[in-house]
Amino acid sequence: MAILWLASYPKSGNTWVRAFLANLFANPAQPVHVNQLANFAYGDHQGLYYARLAGRDFSTLSDEEINRFRPQVQRQIAAARPETVFVKTHNALTTLDGVPTIAPEVSAGVIYVLRNPLDLTVSYAHHYGVTLDAAIDALGSSLNRIVTDGATAFQFLGSWTDHVRSWLVPPPMAHHLMRYEDMIAHPAKAFGQLVNDYLKLPKDRARLQKAIRFSSFKVLAGQEARDGFVERAANADRFFRQGRVGGWRDVLSEAQVERLLLDHHEMMERFGYLAPDGSPRY
Repeated sequence: MAILWLASYPKSGNTWVRAFLANLFANPAQPVHVNQLANFAYGDHQGLYYARLAGRDFSTLSDEEINRFRPQVQRQIAAARPETVFVKTHNALTTLDGVPTIAPEVSAGVIYVLRNPLDLTVSYAHHYGVTLDAAIDALGSSLNRIVTDGATAFQFLGSWTDHVRSWLVPPPMAHHLMRYEDMIAHPAKAFGQLVNDYLKLPKDRARLQKAIRFSSFKVLAGQEARDGFVERAANADRFFRQGRVGGWRDVLSEAQVERLLLDHHEMMERFGYLAPDGSPRY
């Protein structure tokens, strides 16, 4: 069939949305475990897909080979299921050496998860084990990427502004925007709009509320504390750290905030992260 992308810059809330959808569709008696999310939303960065196509161990593949294989991997993921399949990606929607990062012929649409880059910077730094200044540099770099490791293919990010623009300005396909801050402040409305307005599923308030409860930060953090989380980066002590809005105010210096505003003012203004006077809104 086709792929419905779950796209975001890293540490924007993609995992939260995946957990919500897993609990919504499974409708379980107990929360779906965070380590089972791959059963509900695939990732086209998984090395095993590329190894199968190449006919050899993933560790032997160069980034150039991975890049050439990516559209074929996406076509195979889409063809493997009779219905639309959710696939997580952190890739910007672009081309690398003439190869699209997102194959348009198998793309049904995108759920794009957006987060204030001020808070995202702090979370990014903790996740990847880098300094705040290094995280600011990364979010401002047009060459930023998640590098290939022993099990996963590289994902090309670009800067935060590049990434947002590639997916949303103008939207290249049927899209639904979810801001992290709205998910925190008004979860029933934010997730209800996803389910009813975009996915066009029948209204079921009890099921919606249960999926929201079962995918709450408290539940996900508790699962990680008890059993670990397979997606936690090697340099991070935990994946689910705080999950709140505005934490950057306690961490970033005035100079660091100024750098981020300078780099990302246009997109921050466009998507409601700046007040009329240019100051941060959240």
